[in-house]
Amino acid sequence: MHMTLEFGLDTFGDVTWDAERRLLPQREVLRNVVEEAVLADEVGVDAIGLGEHHRDDFAISSPEILLASIGARTRRIRLGTAVTVLGSDDPVRLFQRLSTLDALTGGRAEVTLGRGSFTESFPLFGFDLGDYHALFEEKLDLFARLIREEEVTWSGTTRAPLERQRVWPPLGEAGLRAWIGVGGSPESVVRAVRFRLPMILAIIGGPARRFLPYADLYRRATDQAGLEPMPLGVHSPGHIAPTDELAREEAFPAYKVLHDRLGAERGWPSLGRDDFLREVEHGSMYVGSPETVARKIADTVGALGLSRFQLKYSMGPLAHGALLRSVELYGREVIPRVRELLAAG
Repeated sequence: MHMTLEFGLDTFGDVTWDAERRLLPQREVLRNVVEEAVLADEVGVDAIGLGEHHRDDFAISSPEILLASIGARTRRIRLGTAVTVLGSDDPVRLFQRLSTLDALTGGRAEVTLGRGSFTESFPLFGFDLGDYHALFEEKLDLFARLIREEEVTWSGTTRAPLERQRVWPPLGEAGLRAWIGVGGSPESVVRAVRFRLPMILAIIGGPARRFLPYADLYRRATDQAGLEPMPLGVHSPGHIAPTDELAREEAFPAYKVLHDRLGAERGWPSLGRDDFLREVEHGSMYVGSPETVARKIADTVGALGLSRFQLKYSMGPLAHGALLRSVELYGREVIPRVRELLAAG
């Protein structure tokens, strides 16, 4: 089965600096995200993914609303989430938001479902973190039925049952493309296959090739289940500038702010410049000139056999102007160069 290679961009709506390195209001950041996505469409990027968070350092809490705004101003770019924290959402309401988005945008909606590495949404919406795993498993089962069946009968322990229930508005004939975001556990890989959903690996540290066993397991489990091959994607952070030096100089201070805040919450050490450069040179940080980033993406695509690469282009408070330039270079120079490198073997 031949699968077209697609290139996307992801953002969580990271709250960004202005020219004096003051943080912008979230309202302005949201408007800037729309402008970045419109530019991505203009320069030929295949997909945009907006991640859901409920914090002061990330502005996007309702991805589908932003995606509808983006959809009204774009022509072809696919409109997805990156990710939707399904355990603290309601599968029926999520289906309705996505089916509405899909109708408004001519079939361009997609969703990436995940358990979420941030847990703020669970107490915010009244869910017990002790039910974290059961919430995701049951709601994933229900959502998978909703996107495949016109009438759904379902019961579980985490929400009210459904009996031959139809949900409106329905999807179009093409259905809805739904992915599962996986952080890197065999159980998560097998779950994606069990629910017959394509998988996106979130690779945010270390060499991408260390995830090859998960890619192999995914394909092996798919084959053993008697399924047709399914797409495989990767989500990783990066920043593009005209030169390697400028890309690194812009990205490091902003990424350090992001890393060190999360580190203070999760017990990581502070990020040093040498650690950052080591990740850029040998890990899963796609920072550099268009040629440097293209060669690194091509290597990852080839090594893992990918059909989708998603660059998380927002880097903490890195300014909107730098993000716009990165988006433009990604679409106009990096993507065509990656295709050229892969065609040349």
